[in-house]
Amino acid sequence: MNKFYFKALWLGAISLTCSVLFAADRKLDTARIDQVTGLKGKMNEQEGTFKISVPRDDIKVTVDNWQMPPFMGLTSWAAFTSGKDKKSVVMGDLVLLQDEVNPVMSAALENGLAVTALHNHFFYDTPKVYFMHIGGEGEPEKLASGVKAALDTVKSVRSAAAQPANSFNAKQLPVKSSITAEPLAAMFGLKGESKDGMFKAVFGRKVKMDCGCELGKEMGVNTWAAFAGTDDNAVVDGDFAVLETELQPVLKSLRQNGINIVAIHSHMTQEEPRTLFLHYWGRGTSLQLGEALKTAIALTKG
Repeated sequence: MNKFYFKALWLGAISLTCSVLFAADRKLDTARIDQVTGLKGKMNEQEGTFKISVPRDDIKVTVDNWQMPPFMGLTSWAAFTSGKDKKSVVMGDLVLLQDEVNPVMSAALENGLAVTALHNHFFYDTPKVYFMHIGGEGEPEKLASGVKAALDTVKSVRSAAAQPANSFNAKQLPVKSSITAEPLAAMFGLKGESKDGMFKAVFGRKVKMDCGCELGKEMGVNTWAAFAGTDDNAVVDGDFAVLETELQPVLKSLRQNGINIVAIHSHMTQEEPRTLFLHYWGRGTSLQLGEALKTAIALTKG
């Protein structure tokens, strides 16, 4: 045996020792996760994941006129595993009624979690059910606290009202709109489009597709806002086109300013840069709503 062989053995031993120490250091404290969340999770030793689950047996949901058991896809969950750059990683999916979505989203965002998708899983479901996907990296206790905050918010909403809301409970909008376009156009720095007392502003972005072509505003790669109602009693709805790095800041900004998020998903595949779309709905005065959107738009690259 020569010195190179012994050196290889020595390096291999160090590598193995470091790996063992790293694994020991990154081992999940599952008992602490149970304690923080108040739930009893299950460990999958083969995958190194620890999962907590909360069946939504507090609500009765029918899908296509059939009462759906939680086992068939009405169970909120969060799974934890050891991370590399961060100590742990969490991913999950929360089963939410419409009036739970935005309070829960705010709770998740304010407690260190990312919200990565919001969409439906069914047709003809009563009451309407949405699914909010969450994620995060960091100390397992902090991530577990974020999950608990989100789940506690669900309980809080349902404790306050056993029956799910069927509206945002805002003031009734007039049949005929009369939004003053000029202040909004000046605020956004563009002319916009007016029709029947309504106003719309569109901000284009660009992506390149795998075919080599570039798509822009008129092909649907845009952020837009449409206002209706009156200046003092307005509604705004629209769509944000955001890069992946922009999604969380924009969500936080919109929620902090009272704008409701109603969907988060993709519109394309294989685009560059990767672009996500979030849909929203807000109520208030037209200028308040405009300022809220302007603040969020400033967090995007254009």
